[in-house]
Amino acid sequence: MKLERILPFARELLQKAIAPGDVVVDATLGNGHDTLFLAQLVGEHGRVYGFDIQDEAIQSTQIKLDEHELSNRTVLFNRGHEHVTACIPPIHFGRITGAVFNLGYLPGGDKTIVTRPRTTISAIEQLIDMMAPEGIIILVIYHGHPEGAVERDYILRYLKTIDQNTAHILQYQFINQANRPPFIVAIEKR
Repeated sequence: MKLERILPFARELLQKAIAPGDVVVDATLGNGHDTLFLAQLVGEHGRVYGFDIQDEAIQSTQIKLDEHELSNRTVLFNRGHEHVTACIPPIHFGRITGAVFNLGYLPGGDKTIVTRPRTTISAIEQLIDMMAPEGIIILVIYHGHPEGAVERDYILRYLKTIDQNTAHILQYQFINQANRPPFIVAIEKR
């Protein structure tokens, strides 16, 4: 297949935005795959700030980082992503070059614990303010479950209200596949 699949395309966009020494955010740690990827991108002088409300996600992510000896590049918060401004030191405001959200529930975890539109939108608003020019926020939207479909609708409505002079917003999605596969939205700050 010549078309880039969803998750590889998301990573490709992040690779274009993030350089060694940068500051980035993993807004939903999950099982730690994105945090590990981001820690590799920022190099030894960069910083990854990670957020998740579930202890299981924090532990899984910490294990991955320890296995790859990348814990010194990361700070993990057992808090929701709506607290980014309160958790990230102000010295990094205006320097964040990338952020990623995997919306929905923790793979292999409790499916009743899901991301919510109100907190996700709050985090997006805060991150846009904190991003460097041309910084990119990636939203991977899993909408194959009822709460995911609701969050998708709220987020897409919200994103359409963002002025084009503030950010460029791209939706990348396969439209003819069964079972409502995930899609991404990329927000590039102007």
